[in-house]
Amino acid sequence: MILEMAILNVIVGKEKQFETDFKKAEKYISAIKGYLNHTLSKCLEQPNQYALLVNWETLESHTTSFRQSAEYLEWKSLLHHYYDPFPTVEHYVTIS
Repeated sequence: MILEMAILNVIVGKEKQFETDFKKAEKYISAIKGYLNHTLSKCLEQPNQYALLVNWETLESHTTSFRQSAEYLEWKSLLHHYYDPFPTVEHYVTIS
């Protein structure tokens, strides 16, 4: 299993609309083969910052199956305009 982690900095004042659009976008990521589950958490100290954690079967489930899909284009259209700066996405594997 691979954990994708991204810190999402949303433009101040757009948090509620981002949360609404994220709920719409969830159906696109969850439709991808190799997707397992995800969580989106809001930071208490910085209310415009979110942590997105997605569990994938393999790295390629995210980097190929999702990012090269029509679903990703919908995800991108709904969410990418909220980020400033654009997030860095990292992938982790459990070792213990």
